[in-house]
Amino acid sequence: MKLFNFFRSGTSHRLRIALNLKGLAPEYIAVDLRTEAHLQDAFKAVNPQQLVPALVLDDGQVLIQSPAIIEWLEERHPTPPLLPTDPEARARVRALAAIVGCDIHPINNRRILETLRQQFGCDEAAINAWCGTWISAGFDAIEALLAADTARGAYCFGHTPTLADVYLVPQVESARRFGVDLSRWPLISAVDAACAKLPAFADAAPSKQPDAPR
Repeated sequence: MKLFNFFRSGTSHRLRIALNLKGLAPEYIAVDLRTEAHLQDAFKAVNPQQLVPALVLDDGQVLIQSPAIIEWLEERHPTPPLLPTDPEARARVRALAAIVGCDIHPINNRRILETLRQQFGCDEAAINAWCGTWISAGFDAIEALLAADTARGAYCFGHTPTLADVYLVPQVESARRFGVDLSRWPLISAVDAACAKLPAFADAAPSKQPDAPR
């Protein structure tokens, strides 16, 4: 397998975590978003949407969109599971992941931020404020949901990492990058710290990737 991704991309980060948890190590192929490599013909031939990540399977099939790829991983490599067995528990885990994947990340991703910069003249302070607004709204909800779940362990749900942690940890990384003060969400911070102790999460961190600045 080949993984086309970018070290700082939140969607790439979440997929790297999921791959690591499943014990898979595809070839790492960097697509430098800073130089707009994703907009060049070479990558467009891999993913017509020109977004990372993209996973090329050994038979040449290309999977795109991190939610779809992670769902494929769960189906093809079910151990260890990223979702609990109980349907209601699965719904809760999926909801936690969706707060990040549907409500925070899409309006804070690079395409949106570049539009704010280029078409609306936003400076970096305005960009950080924009991102902080939506991160805070989502994290407030996640923090409340974590607090309400008195049966959970060190992670977002239960006592092992799930899809919710796979989504949350990269968003915490983004929050730090945009200067968001995480002290108001102690439960989220504790989950992030617990995950950081696991090799699957630590090895997926942006700073550990071959295309990260040295």
